[in-house]
Amino acid sequence: MEKVREFTNKVGLPRLIIGGFFILLCILAIPMNLNMGTLFSDILVRFGMNGILVLAMVPGILCGIGLNFGLPIGLLAGILGGLISIEMNLTGFKAFFVGTIISIVLSAVLGYLYGLLLNKVKGDEMMIGTYAGFSAVSLMCIGWLLLPFNSEEIKWPIGTGLRTTITLEGRFAKILDNFLSFKIGEVVIPTGLILMFLLCCLVVWFFLKTKTGIMMTAGGNNPKFAQASAINVDRTRIIGTTLSTILGAVGIMVYSQSYGFIQLYQAPMMMGFPAVAAVLIGGASIKNAKISHVIIGTFLFQGLLTVGLPVVNSMLTEGNLSEVIRIIVSNGIIIYALTKAKGGGADA
Repeated sequence: MEKVREFTNKVGLPRLIIGGFFILLCILAIPMNLNMGTLFSDILVRFGMNGILVLAMVPGILCGIGLNFGLPIGLLAGILGGLISIEMNLTGFKAFFVGTIISIVLSAVLGYLYGLLLNKVKGDEMMIGTYAGFSAVSLMCIGWLLLPFNSEEIKWPIGTGLRTTITLEGRFAKILDNFLSFKIGEVVIPTGLILMFLLCCLVVWFFLKTKTGIMMTAGGNNPKFAQASAINVDRTRIIGTTLSTILGAVGIMVYSQSYGFIQLYQAPMMMGFPAVAAVLIGGASIKNAKISHVIIGTFLFQGLLTVGLPVVNSMLTEGNLSEVIRIIVSNGIIIYALTKAKGGGADA
């Protein structure tokens, strides 16, 4: 029993439960005649398209603001960057990279302002961040009606305002998914998409090894000790918040090109919650997070949803519980992590 308890504490109870459930679902999918090649291809795509959004949690956690529920602020900057690239009539990689650069600039400004706000509400960052993200999305619902876009692909053909869903076909849809992609049997490997995710992981890893990154981590771990060591904790919190917001903007660009559409209005409001759930499944807590937590958590969470939803729907003759299961899994993991916050149980 002691060895079992030690193994459970080392691997993490959430990862054991989700990992075991994921394996069970993969086994159940075989007798149900589900196409395993297609399922694993979808897992890899969803792993790559959601990975950077999950990665955005790491700087926020390490700098001391906790789980960044204000991620929609960065998503809005990314969406706006993508729309501007369409307005400029760009296509292909040029459209994607110009949109990404614009997103980074906009999100850096918004992230700085967001960081200033969180410095005023120390101790309540996650709650305030949630309301800040919701408020930003609601405010931009007015902005999407007033912004002076002229592209016929973006605005409504009749009346004013922008479309609810904007297709990226002919622009930069699946530009990363198809880059250097290849097949192993029936499984399609989206090489460009995964390389983009790993590149962002590498950039964050290098940043955390720099002097600024080390000071940011120290300020998040022990603010009083950091201040005694002449570290400006407020400044490092702003740096971490800004980096998290920038990653959110880049992440939504990658997500949108893989999804094939840009969704406006209320769509970004709840996108922070799956990212939070994924990093917690990977083994992170509200005080500690690593790149490995992001990779493991994203794969487990997206794998569970990708395989679990068709398996459950195949078992049920009536109704569709896909969305219900997704919400239960996402919010259940978040509740578990928050109840274990002080004891570090989410990391265990």
